[in-house]
Amino acid sequence: MSRLRGGESVASFEGSLVSRSIPIDPPSFQAVLQAAPAPRTVWAAPDDTDTESTENDRDPTVIGSGAAVVLRADGPARFERIRSQADALVTDADTDTAWPARPRLFGGFAFHDDHDPTPPWTGFSGAQFVLPRIQITWKDDTAWLTTNAIGDSPALETRIERAHRWVESLSATGPTADPPGIHHRERLTDRATWRTAVTRSIDRIRAGELRKVVLAQALRATVDGKLSTADTLCRLRESYPDCFGFLVDATEGRHFLGATPERLVSLRGQSIHTGALAGTIGRGNTPEEDERLARELQESEKNAHEHDLVVNAIREQLAPFTRQITTDDRRVRRFATVQHLETPMSAKLAREEHVLSLVEALHPTPAVGGLPPDRALTTIRTTEPFDRGWYAAPVGWFDTEGNGSFAVALRSAVATQDVATLFAGVGIVSDSDPDDEWDEVQLKYRPVLDALQ
Repeated sequence: MSRLRGGESVASFEGSLVSRSIPIDPPSFQAVLQAAPAPRTVWAAPDDTDTESTENDRDPTVIGSGAAVVLRADGPARFERIRSQADALVTDADTDTAWPARPRLFGGFAFHDDHDPTPPWTGFSGAQFVLPRIQITWKDDTAWLTTNAIGDSPALETRIERAHRWVESLSATGPTADPPGIHHRERLTDRATWRTAVTRSIDRIRAGELRKVVLAQALRATVDGKLSTADTLCRLRESYPDCFGFLVDATEGRHFLGATPERLVSLRGQSIHTGALAGTIGRGNTPEEDERLARELQESEKNAHEHDLVVNAIREQLAPFTRQITTDDRRVRRFATVQHLETPMSAKLAREEHVLSLVEALHPTPAVGGLPPDRALTTIRTTEPFDRGWYAAPVGWFDTEGNGSFAVALRSAVATQDVATLFAGVGIVSDSDPDDEWDEVQLKYRPVLDALQ
């Protein structure tokens, strides 16, 4: 056993990580996802990942199947505990793989430090990462098959041959299946309760107790037929190709999936990419109306103030780790149902760091928590009548070298075979209007709702 600070033990492993990969003909993403044995993990890179990244820096798309190892941790030290377990796992690792195909651990974290999983979050720990037994990677026009194991190198050669035959046996699927439809919706926050919560938060901001707080709502949707997470994620990817698609299977038949527009941070070598995404308006029904709304967003003092709070906080949170931070011009980023203000940011590390150190420093950004952080989190905890679970928390991957990519789990839902619980939130500042913020939340439900009905 190895030890954390304070003497707490972390898991040891019977043998070292062994990984092998081979190039393969690119299979159908949909076919692999539908056929992959659980637990499944998915990281689907956006089609238009930041232009500030070089082609080699851009994320691959990966489906993981099965579990060679599962790392779990709870409590305030969950980031450090996951990293310590991962360090033990990769000690003396034998990873004969190309960079895009290298073994990755996929998973995420709960929003709150004191996460205690209750329905619908049963089976989701405070932090949980899976090293898949089989990993299929797509990047550009190339694909790889990777198999991972702990300490059984001879068997790995046989396993990769067997996995390759399985992939080759998959036939391309047709169009994504129709959504199951929704026959019942239950709001976990009614409009009157919402108006009271937002008004009280505004009063606290104007009194100087808070600068910003992000309040969320939850919506429980019961579907008509069986909910296929594979088909739902494929529909989300088709409608939102410029978002990070993700899926994490937990125990108890529960799945967390979404298509989030917001990168938290990525690290490749010394290069960091992050950014602020805050300030929202809807889309227009015509190009002219769309442009008018974009100008309204750009000229809005309320949205500019909310956005600047996020930019400044990210700079402060990254400053201890970096030699320089570059902030690009603010722009409007358009999605199918909304437009956001976005400021891309990049930086160079001052010293070697694991991506999880950056994730811990940045979570939660003011875009999903608020300022000051401790008061905002207390307000969220005492105001929201449901458990956020992994909503608005970091999801993503890291590799054996400490590189990785994480997004903020927005536009998301936790699902079973017949129920999906959706989450969406908005930033509250001094000049927020409760009814306008209610309407914005409904816009943010749309991606997952549209994929279900």
